[in-house]
Amino acid sequence: MVQRAEALRRLQQTIKQGGVIVGAGAGTGLSARCVEAGGVDLIIIYNSGRYRMAGRGSLAGLLPYGDANAIVVEMANEVLPIVKNTPVLAGVCGTDPFRMIPYFLRQLKEMGFAGVQNFPTVGLFDGTFRQNLEETGMGFGLEVDMIHAAHELDLLTAPYVFNPDEARAMAEAGADILVPHMGLTTKGSIGAQTAVTLDDAVTRIQAMHDAAKKVNPEVLVLCHGGPIAEPEDAAYVLQRTSGVAGFFGASSMERLPTEIAITENTRRFKAIQRGE
Repeated sequence: MVQRAEALRRLQQTIKQGGVIVGAGAGTGLSARCVEAGGVDLIIIYNSGRYRMAGRGSLAGLLPYGDANAIVVEMANEVLPIVKNTPVLAGVCGTDPFRMIPYFLRQLKEMGFAGVQNFPTVGLFDGTFRQNLEETGMGFGLEVDMIHAAHELDLLTAPYVFNPDEARAMAEAGADILVPHMGLTTKGSIGAQTAVTLDDAVTRIQAMHDAAKKVNPEVLVLCHGGPIAEPEDAAYVLQRTSGVAGFFGASSMERLPTEIAITENTRRFKAIQRGE
């Protein structure tokens, strides 16, 4: 297992060499094998990967279709043995009221995870429902607590954040990497149709970056989600922000490429002409 210090050293080295950090969600062992072969810097497995690669929208991971934390443990048996040299992070549902989170984090570390991310996250809920979650003890603060506990265990921490206040809170909790989340990824057969624009994403990501850096100048910031679906989208954001070190993709790294490759390959087979 790659330790936190070594993972951070590698990431800082990538930045010093002028490169970008790329993290990838992996819902299957094959996805993990392929993104590692492509040179990805971080691999993250969480329950949405299971649903996404089953042909369902990623937001299925936020609904009561299964035990999110148990699914991650199950997925680990498929992904961890296949990854050779890339840090693997676990998506942890920090608001789970039926988990002793510090104990669960120790279990994940013993399994071979290098770190954690907060997913499923209540940050993707808004309106009255989100407010009611906060009022009834299932709010974002529990995810901040989970990241703090993971930091204390010397796990690499890469939480999603959704506004500058959350960025500050996660930086104060000891986050190593922050991932400003722009919402469900667009494009493809099960992508979102409603999303912020790329220019809005630039503004929002920069605001979260700046808020976090005031707390911890060493924190790394990656962009994710919404209209940032393909390499050109990520390049657009990175070229218009200051200090953002890279991109984290899930649907972008495994769902969209799979949809395109399998569909096109099938069309090529269907285009074969038989001999008379």
